[in-house]
Amino acid sequence: MTKPVNDLSHDDHYEENYGLEAIDRRRVALEEFDDAKFGWFHVRACIVSGIGFFTDAYDIFAINLVSTMIGYVYWGAEGNKTPHGVDTAIKVSCSVGTVVGQLLFGWLADRLGRKRMYGIELMIMIVGTVGQTLAGNGPASSFWAVITFWRIIVGIGIGGDYPLSSVITAEFATTKRRGAMMAAVFAMQGFGQVAASLVGLIATAAAQNAIHSNPENLDYVWRVVVGVGAIPGCIALYYRLTIPETPRYTMDVEQKIEKGIRDAKAFIEHGAAAGDYSDNVAVARSDNPAIAKASWADFWRFFGQRRNATVLFGTAYSWFALDVAWYGLGLNNSIILKNIGFAGGDDPYTAVFRTCVGNIIINLLGSVPGYWITVFTVDYIGRKTIQIMGFCMLTIFFVILGFGYHAILGYSVPLFIVLYTLTQIFFNFGPNATTFIVPGECFPTRYRSTAHGISAASGKVGAIVAQVGFGLLKDIGGDNAWIDHLLQIFAFFMLTGIFSSFLIPETKGKTLEELAGETESIAPLPEDSKVEEDQQRRY
Repeated sequence: MTKPVNDLSHDDHYEENYGLEAIDRRRVALEEFDDAKFGWFHVRACIVSGIGFFTDAYDIFAINLVSTMIGYVYWGAEGNKTPHGVDTAIKVSCSVGTVVGQLLFGWLADRLGRKRMYGIELMIMIVGTVGQTLAGNGPASSFWAVITFWRIIVGIGIGGDYPLSSVITAEFATTKRRGAMMAAVFAMQGFGQVAASLVGLIATAAAQNAIHSNPENLDYVWRVVVGVGAIPGCIALYYRLTIPETPRYTMDVEQKIEKGIRDAKAFIEHGAAAGDYSDNVAVARSDNPAIAKASWADFWRFFGQRRNATVLFGTAYSWFALDVAWYGLGLNNSIILKNIGFAGGDDPYTAVFRTCVGNIIINLLGSVPGYWITVFTVDYIGRKTIQIMGFCMLTIFFVILGFGYHAILGYSVPLFIVLYTLTQIFFNFGPNATTFIVPGECFPTRYRSTAHGISAASGKVGAIVAQVGFGLLKDIGGDNAWIDHLLQIFAFFMLTGIFSSFLIPETKGKTLEELAGETESIAPLPEDSKVEEDQQRRY
């Protein structure tokens, strides 16, 4: 619409009608965007985001194998076992870095944009991964201190990946398949866990003779296992750096409504290729009165409202409760595996090899199927239903495993394996997937990444609590003698997760604008405004 030059008396009416028209066109553009046909560009967005989570899981869970290997390399004189303090520091350091990354990148993605930050977190992960492989002892620093430093760096990159991948996938997804797309991104964690054990298995088998001749040759093996984790990140880096800004961020935060509408149309017609977008075209800002601008005052006002604060608490605490058990078990899987005969051995090669095989079996039987059951059901059953169901089942299984730990192992190891595998299934066909999905959907665009970062960081605080607590408590009364009581504690946290899950909304089938409450202030143009608009178009 071109503003009439000589008719200054219509200034107020013109600005009002132009603003209403822009808001209405934004609404129509987003409706088309949300209802777009599922295509290759949606698959591409899932793959680009998912490779990051593949790398995340690989780096996080490879430390199980590395901890076993370095015990033979650096602490052979101390029973070939990594000291408790060192083991805890190496595992917890990544989670500490992850908390920092989730909060920092969550805020930066809302402040500077998704596109500007996406890829930087992957660079940090790659640098940190390579740095770990170069760690060694020296007069001025010990091996464990150096690798702990690099794991903090890796953790910062991993933390940044959580809010960025979640909100980018959510903002590019169709309403009908948004849950499945986000779950598919997160499900790549399962393949990352399997890949870490598989690479460990292959590297260990390849070095079998060398390990038998000298266990310190495991020093080469663990560096290969860690270093391979940088490869998928390098492959995905280009695609992350060239991904376009989401139209929602362009319209709602940058307040460039016309550019956002064009970008949404380009995405629908051509897909997520950077060349389809008008990034190099100068477009003026246009205030959108229906969408509040981000600021610290507005942030505290928004989350100061009871409804919004309750939802944030629900997403944050649910993730915290989940990660107490998820990481408490996940980063100490070798202990459980040893008790069921899938770890340990008379020599270093056998001990490492069996740990790798045990991890692969548990992940393929439990974790991977659980993730993909969620992918195929989350848009039908609903996020909230799956989360509550998952917490209920986990409570039951942890009660059984905790209070019947010794009895079940004494009666039937296969029965214990079945119960433990079912626990892994309901972690991922349950809160492990949904706690990632919901925070990326239920907050407005201007704070979506920040809120997701806060929720995810709460989860990693739970992981830190679990890792420190697990290490301090597991040997009370003897070597691994307190595992049954730890499983009972996990049951309690799963129980509390049931109640916090009632605080989150059901996001299935709703647009991001509906979930953020923005549709309440965006209504179609009134009839009198449409008449006035027709008159203005004569100019």
